[in-house]
This record gives sequence, C-alpha cells and structure tokens, in this order.
Amino acid sequence: MLLDKKIPLKYIANKVKYDLLVVLLIGLVTNVLTQKSFRYLPEMPLSIPAFLGTAISILLSFKMNQSYDRWWEARKVWGAIVNDSRSFVIQLQSLLGRDETDLIRKLAYRQIAWCYSLGQSLRGLDPVEGVGHLLSETDQSYIKTHLNKPLALIQLNARDIRDLRSNNRLEIFPHLQLDNTLVRLVDAMGKAERINGTVFPATYRHFLHFIIYLFVVTLSIALQDVRIIFEIPLLLVISVGFFLIEKSAYHLQDPFRNRPSDVSVTAIARTIEINIRQLLNETDVPEPAKPNEFYIL
Repeated sequence: MLLDKKIPLKYIANKVKYDLLVVLLIGLVTNVLTQKSFRYLPEMPLSIPAFLGTAISILLSFKMNQSYDRWWEARKVWGAIVNDSRSFVIQLQSLLGRDETDLIRKLAYRQIAWCYSLGQSLRGLDPVEGVGHLLSETDQSYIKTHLNKPLALIQLNARDIRDLRSNNRLEIFPHLQLDNTLVRLVDAMGKAERINGTVFPATYRHFLHFIIYLFVVTLSIALQDVRIIFEIPLLLVISVGFFLIEKSAYHLQDPFRNRPSDVSVTAIARTIEINIRQLLNETDVPEPAKPNEFYIL
C-alpha cells in the first residue's frame, strides 16, 4: 500500500516511460508528415482533440472508480479478517476452561498462520513460507496434501473445536459461536479469492490506450503551426497525466499482485499476530511491519 509520503520520481517515470516514448515517436512522425505534406492535409481544429480529451477524462474517471471500488472492497475484507481473528481468540479464552490453555494457543497460532498463508496465497507466493514455526509437524504434513492451504488450516481448527464438543468439553452454544466465527473467516477468504480471480476486462484498457494515442495524433496535427521544440514537450506533459491516471487505475484494480499499490496484507497479518500474541500474554512479540521506502506490503 502506498504511504502518505513523497513518491520517488523514478517510480512514477517507470510506470509511463514506454507510453511516453510512443508519444514522442508519434509527435515526431506527425510533425514530419505535416511539414512535408502540409498542402495535402486538412486543418485539424482544436475542438477535435478537445472532444477526445473530454471523452478520455470520462472513461478514466469510470475506470478509476471501478478500480478503487475493487481495492476498497479488498481492504474491507481484510479489515473483517482482523476483527474476526481477534474475536476468535477472545472467544476461545472466554468459552473454554482454564485447563485448555495449550489448545487455545495451538488454535491461535493456526489463526496467525492462516492470515499469513492467505495473504501469500492471494499474491501467488508460497502459502506456507515463513509460517512453519507457528504449526506443528502434524499440521504441516496435513496441509501439504491440500491445494488451498488456508482452507486446510481453517479445517484443522474446526476439527479441534468439533472434538471439544464431541468430548463434552464445550457446550452447544459456545460451539455455535466459534463455528460462526470460522464461517465468517471462510466467507472473507472467499471474497478475497473472488476479487483476486475476477479479471478486469483487458479490452477496456486496450481501447483506452488507443483513444489516448488517437488524441495525441490529432493534437499533434492541430498544433502543426507550433514549433516542434514546444510541441513535443506539450504533447508529453498533456499525455502523461492521462497515462498516470490509467496506470494508477490499472494497479488498483488488482489489489493482490505484490505491488506497492497492493492492500498491505503482510503488514495486516503482522498486526494480527501482535494482537493475538498479546492476548495470549506473551512477551516475545514481533515488531510491526516496517514500510519499504514509500510503501508497505
């Protein structure tokens, strides 16, 4: 997630450098053609690129709104995961007896591992990397056979809670409360997976790029009376705004791609770990995730 800090110019330039190179080539080629074939080309009124620029602004506004909605929905899903993870441990502590301390810790550690595993899975990384210290060897062996590692971890917690009920160590009402919390966690996981698996139509982006390039061509022709030393910088300055907004929308539409604009699932999982360990009265608590320059993952 991008932080409220000064974003390096290098990061911004890398996002649009190839598009600006295309604009530069379009400007040079158009200028040469208009100079050599001036008598054969009709005049291009500024109203045409102005109309295209207005259309592009509307399309970009629509895309940015849709992309931010996806990003914000993903952030709300992880906000619910934070709440339910903490609620799960508090419920365990309040509904189970004092002699179940070891089991509570085991379930709580699994919940921490689930948060890390889900974030890594959404980003296409190894779901079990870095969570081995939170799981027993039996748990690690079990989840290896599952394609969906986070779902397997939830299932292990559900089995242990079911065994408590089967052995009359847990009443029916507490059992239902814990089960409802697990259901909400699975529901949140499903929502995140839906966002991650739903592809934003690529044709929309291609059409938008084509219209921006068409705008650059028409504007370049309309500015044929302007000296090239002024025309090219003007084209670059105007087009860079459109391309930056389009790139921002493109990155926001996929909030789990391991990019600076992602929802900071790793940092959120670290916060959950800190909260749960403190609920367990542990003193060996990790530090909050630190930002990497201008963003935090």
